Amino acid sequence: MEHVPKSDGGSRGKISTALVGLHTRHYGKGPTAAKTWMVDDTLVCILRDPFTQVELTLIGEGQEDAVYEMRDRFQQAMRGAFTRLIEEETGRNVIAYMHQVNIDPDLSVDVFVLEPAAVSNGT
Repeated sequence: MEHVPKSDGGSRGKISTALVGLHTRHYGKGPTAAKTWMVDDTLVCILRDPFTQVELTLIGEGQEDAVYEMRDRFQQAMRGAFTRLIEEETGRNVIAYMHQVNIDPDLSVDVFVLEPAAVSNGT
């Protein structure tokens, strides 16, 4: 399988859709929009409006730390599912995965660092 070229918007769109689907399946609610970029060996996906109603209630009650902690623990538990999805879509191994949420504005970001692609030396 070939890696996702930077200019391949269709593949990046497919990755965005797949990440939203994974969030929806496991959180019960998915982000309302997503966009993915790939630069060299780094794939970044920004997800908009990711929070569930429970999380929004906690945020409204000033319990942002609880939301950060729960998201962090859950993403660590789901690390394998997220990295497998990217490996299947890109055909490359994920060597690092990072996830972060932001409350205002409500965004989350998934960053995947891929194993460097084999470089042809022309021989």
